[in-house]
Amino acid sequence: MYQLYNILDTAIVIYSYALIVYIFMSWFPGARESTFGSLLARITEPYLEQFRKIIPPLGMIDLSPIVAIFVLYLARMGLLELFKMILY
Repeated sequence: MYQLYNILDTAIVIYSYALIVYIFMSWFPGARESTFGSLLARITEPYLEQFRKIIPPLGMIDLSPIVAIFVLYLARMGLLELFKMILY
């Protein structure tokens, strides 16, 4: 059981980092059009799109990635509590 928690927790952390890298890539011209940028887009855009439907951009600022990362953090904490309940 503990190994399953570690795998899921690590996956959430890696996905969070992928989101952060993808967000920072928007600061560099052409970065999202690179091969790596395209790969990150295919991985992160479906998740981010769910939040963009709810939270529209404020001018040039898109707040949906912040909310998306916060939701992943909450999911990670919820997963920890769930496994605590199961294991103890």
